[in-house]
Amino acid sequence: MSQRNTRVTVQVVNADACPVREVLDRVSGKWSVQILVAAAHGPIRFTELERSIEGISRRMLTLTLRNLERDGLVTRTVHPTVPPKVEYELTPAARELHETLQRLTDWAERNRVYIAESRAAYDEGRLAEREGADA
Repeated sequence: MSQRNTRVTVQVVNADACPVREVLDRVSGKWSVQILVAAAHGPIRFTELERSIEGISRRMLTLTLRNLERDGLVTRTVHPTVPPKVEYELTPAARELHETLQRLTDWAERNRVYIAESRAAYDEGRLAEREGADA
């Protein structure tokens, strides 16, 4: 008789993982990470963010900021001046996330040569396999 746990189905696993996957997808997105890094040093204005993040469109910056604000990772403060001054700042949860991102960046920096060498060795091995199969 099988010892498998029949109570755990793929649907249950996916349902449990979905909220975590959604959060990870949001915070690990290309623009989200760059905004979190840019805003890590204190309040920052929209135009400063726009200038500091190469390649981001105004619309994508706006949408990403709204999503980060909705997720409780960024606060938006409108100062009553003419013209209005709007600043964005990381929340405590986002500061914790930034620390984690910093550790990940440090890890990537320490291991980038190792990974590049591993990729080259893998690609070389795959090429040799293909050439052997073609012979």
